[in-house]
Amino acid sequence: MSEFIEKIGELNPEALSVDGLDDAIIGFGNQFPKEAVLVYDYSKCVELLMKQNDWDYIDAVEWMEFNVVSAYHGEGTPIFVTCDKQEA
Repeated sequence: MSEFIEKIGELNPEALSVDGLDDAIIGFGNQFPKEAVLVYDYSKCVELLMKQNDWDYIDAVEWMEFNVVSAYHGEGTPIFVTCDKQEA
């Protein structure tokens, strides 16, 4: 279990995680006055999906966008950050 998942449980018991993408967690964050949520590296999520499912980049991005990034599950929904300036 990710140390971030353990810590976020203390900060915000309603915070959600994405199954299978623990290695892409880069921390937690919040926007005042909301509670903290997990923060994921978007590129790392795509890499993990490619590896776990033997998908190419396009398939992983499409799945990520439709099934993860676009899925809002309330205040505990994670944040996905693009850290690589070339992807922006």
